[in-house]
Amino acid sequence: MMGVLTKLRGIFRQWSAIHIVVSYYLLAVVFATLTVSIPAFRNPGVELPFIDALFTAVTAISVTGLTVISIPDTYNAAGQIAIAVILHLGGIGIMAAGTFVWVVLGKKIGLRSRKMIMVEQNTKTLSGLVRLMLEIFKLILVIEFIGAIILTIHFLNYYDTWQDAMLQGFFGAISATTNGGLDITGASLIPFADDYFVQFINMVLIVLGAIGFPVLIEVQELLRGKTNGVNDRYKFSLFTKITTTTFFWLVVVGAVVIFLLEREAFFSDKAWHETFFYSLFQSVTSRSGGLSTMDVSEFGLPTLLFISMLMFIGASPSSVGGGIRTTTFAIMLLTIYNYAKGNSSIKVFGREIDYEDMLRSFVVIATAIILCTSSVIVLAHTEYFSLIEIIFEVTSAFGTTGLSMGITSELSSFGKSVIMSLMFIGRIGVFSFLFLIRGDASQDKFHYPKERVIIG
Repeated sequence: MMGVLTKLRGIFRQWSAIHIVVSYYLLAVVFATLTVSIPAFRNPGVELPFIDALFTAVTAISVTGLTVISIPDTYNAAGQIAIAVILHLGGIGIMAAGTFVWVVLGKKIGLRSRKMIMVEQNTKTLSGLVRLMLEIFKLILVIEFIGAIILTIHFLNYYDTWQDAMLQGFFGAISATTNGGLDITGASLIPFADDYFVQFINMVLIVLGAIGFPVLIEVQELLRGKTNGVNDRYKFSLFTKITTTTFFWLVVVGAVVIFLLEREAFFSDKAWHETFFYSLFQSVTSRSGGLSTMDVSEFGLPTLLFISMLMFIGASPSSVGGGIRTTTFAIMLLTIYNYAKGNSSIKVFGREIDYEDMLRSFVVIATAIILCTSSVIVLAHTEYFSLIEIIFEVTSAFGTTGLSMGITSELSSFGKSVIMSLMFIGRIGVFSFLFLIRGDASQDKFHYPKERVIIG
């Protein structure tokens, strides 16, 4: 037995940081599957097939929100709390949660663990990683707690007991902040389609979770009066400027386009305030939120394709969301624009984008397109749904969004496996997926003469 453990430990030490991080996420999925399968967490008489338990675990760890079951019909209060804890764990990240526990226990965070944190959070420096993880953990807890208190107080107007209001408030706050997309109302936020206060709070929580942890930390430092520039002024990083600008432009443009596409259709008989909140909420939730105030299948084909594009882009890097990420999309647009203008470099906010980041952006986008297109083709062959339903489901899974046209529970076991794989890849990120399959990088020992080829 000791020999086997020693051999396993040797193999573990040979793994790269990304292999270990992914293995931790897989272990988290196993743990979550066992947790949601506990009979005591289910309502009396409810049976849960293994594939559905696994799907529920993956959607919770990846904070996606696509589900093949009804959470309130399947799980009792204890089970719903367990799923909320899994959502929280998946939202902040396995390494952030592990770092917090490690620090509480008084353990030292070694170099190998710091490299794993760097991989999970997609950062390029080892300095300040432990502080970053602790700040992320505290920020998410504070945001969830404040959101839960606000929603609980408001839900006293809807539910007969304070216990029910508290359960709805805390689960709703965790689901919105982590962009988990799961609900215990049985109908997402459709019961609150006329309650703009609930919608506003959920939109704020979704944005705080999806905009990126580094952005939240920099805003926090600004509010604390910290200075890092000349003339006692706080200077935001280029990452924060690009991701914030792109994020909110996508929200605004998304809301406007949804309104324009549906003004003569779904919005034709709606009051101006209904149209405004429907458009804005669907734009915000497509960032990675997954909660909905309406049945999205009521939208027309152009709107569904547009929302699919928004879900494909997803949230910001180092956030709770998936997709290709907002900065990737921004750098792609900037590269195309500057190339068309004849510029040899990209300059934005007084800085110049590194060529490596430009290359990485196009690699991420190309890989994501290949993954999603392949999944659509496969599902179109194995499932009996329309093409738009499959496209919507695939982009929702990849973007870890959770919006659906209602086909998730009707997928075959193979179809569910495809969607689970996309959710998992969307959570760990495209680059982590590529690093996972590429093996060890090797340095070129020689080069051939270069020759130009015709492009375009």
